[in-house]
Amino acid sequence: MKITTLLLFSTLLLFLSCSTKKTDTNTLAIDSKSELGEGAIWNYRTGELVWINIEGKILNFYNPKTGNNKELFTGQRIGTAVPTETGQVLVALQNGIYMLNPKTGSKKRIANPENNLPGNRFNDGKCDPAGRFWAGTMSLKMEKDAGTLYRLDPDSSIHKMITKVTISNGIVWSADKTKMYYIDTPTQKVFQYNYNNATGEITNKKVAVEIQKEIGSPDGMTIDADGNLWIALWGGAAVGCWNPESGKLLRKIEVPAKNVTSCAFGDEDLGTLYITTARTGTSNEELLKYPSAGGVFKIRTGTKGVNAFFFDDK
Repeated sequence: MKITTLLLFSTLLLFLSCSTKKTDTNTLAIDSKSELGEGAIWNYRTGELVWINIEGKILNFYNPKTGNNKELFTGQRIGTAVPTETGQVLVALQNGIYMLNPKTGSKKRIANPENNLPGNRFNDGKCDPAGRFWAGTMSLKMEKDAGTLYRLDPDSSIHKMITKVTISNGIVWSADKTKMYYIDTPTQKVFQYNYNNATGEITNKKVAVEIQKEIGSPDGMTIDADGNLWIALWGGAAVGCWNPESGKLLRKIEVPAKNVTSCAFGDEDLGTLYITTARTGTSNEELLKYPSAGGVFKIRTGTKGVNAFFFDDK
């Protein structure tokens, strides 16, 4: 009798565990059908999700309380955007990095490190804990090693940090400000660097996570309060969560879009994961399966994120 009871109890626990996993359901927050949605970042001061539509050349501000998504046309392909300490937005456009006024849309160019490379554009990027802006470039033709990861300091000086990059993507920093994690998508790896918060220098490159191509290619990335990496999986219809210390996959959340591009924790408690997706690279048959591809999705993960760092323009 005791054995039977134990078996029933074990079966019930297994059922509840599997049922809990099945409750990971995504809600469509914005049915934008963007060709290439990207660059999700939560502005905890304004309570808005900032995200971009690269090919549409649109910078978006989404307020989940009102459901309103404000669009600003930038006039160029936009790779990423980050809030600044003074309430502006720093944007990496195709021909340089600009300071943009989110109310008027007016912009002023700060730097253009690749004015001699018209075949390149900026892609993903974020700010480090000291308020420096890191953003990488890539070839419009996806040429190997054509891009560079740059660091823009508050004094407007710009520095080459990593060269021979193919598709510069996700970048985050550890809570203790000693590690930087970075993705060059075709490598299928997340690289870890020792990071000096005082100087912005990085050293001692090593592999923190290696992702099997079968589950997708690593794209945008965010970090949670436990130090785990949440990575959008291009071609994988999912976001994966990895422990960078062990390199192990802890969890995978399915997304109703083939090409998942970025993610960011948001809302007042930083407990909602917002996920951007793309329609590009999706066949007509696949669009029948994923009709909302290109939209922004959200899901309560039971995990909390951390506040994003702003560019120091004070």
